[in-house]
Amino acid sequence: MVKLKKVNLKGKKVGETDVADHLVNAKAHSQMCKDYIVAIRENQRQWSACTKTRSEVKHTTKKSSPQKGTGGARHGSLVAAQFRGGGIVFGPKPKFNQHVRINQKERKAVNRALIAEMLKNDRVLVLESTEMESPKTKELSQFLKSCDLTKRVLFVGESERQTIEVEGKEKSVSVKSNKHTNFVKSLKNIPKMEFSLAMNLNGYNLMNAQNLVITEPALKELTEWLS
Repeated sequence: MVKLKKVNLKGKKVGETDVADHLVNAKAHSQMCKDYIVAIRENQRQWSACTKTRSEVKHTTKKSSPQKGTGGARHGSLVAAQFRGGGIVFGPKPKFNQHVRINQKERKAVNRALIAEMLKNDRVLVLESTEMESPKTKELSQFLKSCDLTKRVLFVGESERQTIEVEGKEKSVSVKSNKHTNFVKSLKNIPKMEFSLAMNLNGYNLMNAQNLVITEPALKELTEWLS
């Protein structure tokens, strides 16, 4: 069992938090990690790039020059690709849905391994709470200085739990929380700072972050999800 230091928004230590063993000792194959990250990147693409061919360009179809006698090449019309404003040859076109399916077991395994790597390198900090009365960038800047967080930091907050009824049974699900609004606004003016809810956390964000700052409820939420 590993213990993490818990601090408040002033950067002062207020206690310690236990981390489950399945997060500390997690491992994943490097190829599986790579496939997962590549899949996330692929799914973020819009596939909306579109160019016009010579049949789609609105231009005169008049022959640009006589067929013979000019000493130059023969051109059919100004919509050819070699002329300014002409069509594009082999340009990108909108594609059908290119979504890459991610196996849920692999997704959990990679997230566990990335968190375990950060735990081993002492790059995880537990934050007591993200609740602020109003947005204050200065307060968060002082927090980062006191905790010596100078590189890219990923903040993770907890989601709200809501009970719904599915087929006659009650089920607890995570829903979007608005309690972190002022905290997120305070982060916007600080470069290289990102915020994510525990329910939206993915391996790409974890891989990019140098340090992870997570609230205690969010850590419990991740522990249950990645168990």
